[in-house]
Amino acid sequence: MAFLLSLSPNPPQNPKLSPPNTPIPATPIKTLATKRQFIVNTASFCIIFLAQRNPTPQSLAEASSPSKPALNIANTKSWFQFYGDGFAIRVPPEFEDIMEPEDFNAGASLYGDKAKPRTFAARFASTDGSEVLSVVVRPTNQLKITFLEAQEITDLGSIKEAAKIFVPGGATLYNARTIKIKEDEGFKTYYFYEFERDDQHVALMATVSGGKAIISGATAPSSKWNDVGVKLRSAAISLTAL
Repeated sequence: MAFLLSLSPNPPQNPKLSPPNTPIPATPIKTLATKRQFIVNTASFCIIFLAQRNPTPQSLAEASSPSKPALNIANTKSWFQFYGDGFAIRVPPEFEDIMEPEDFNAGASLYGDKAKPRTFAARFASTDGSEVLSVVVRPTNQLKITFLEAQEITDLGSIKEAAKIFVPGGATLYNARTIKIKEDEGFKTYYFYEFERDDQHVALMATVSGGKAIISGATAPSSKWNDVGVKLRSAAISLTAL
């Protein structure tokens, strides 16, 4: 499947794993208690889908090793919580809703199933547009060809196998891990990836619920990640399937 928004006309290369220029702080995970054109270009890195033929990152097993340090995230309980169709997510302070009228109207058509689906289910950005938080909801059969409706993200494969869907070719993968969140009926499984491509750093969280994949992506220029990475990583990880 092609990228939601075109990233590059060149064929994707193998994702590669290498340590970031500045190591991500290794502190325990805390409980999750024109300007428009620039925003659109930046948002293209938020949520990325790849064709199944793209190779799996060769060192992904190392990236998801249980011996890795815990993620460094902030407490987001004081942040505004946005509720969408089947999901909720915390929005960093001072971020603005940048959904356009056409995003809300997509699908509201007299043509039924032929209605154009919305590209984004939610989208927010910093005041200068350089930091973007987006949510995309897609039927799982658009991500992986199958006759069965996926009910959990593990139905799309292991975190290593699912990287072919969520991590673009040519990206530098910094982190990949499985996160389980306690719910009333047990634990819900999420996949988390953090990577860099074309000078953009991305934190991505994905899960599956009711046959739909719910993916949050937070992105900023790589040059800003040391300053805003904890905030954006925390926003992406705050995704909750309802």
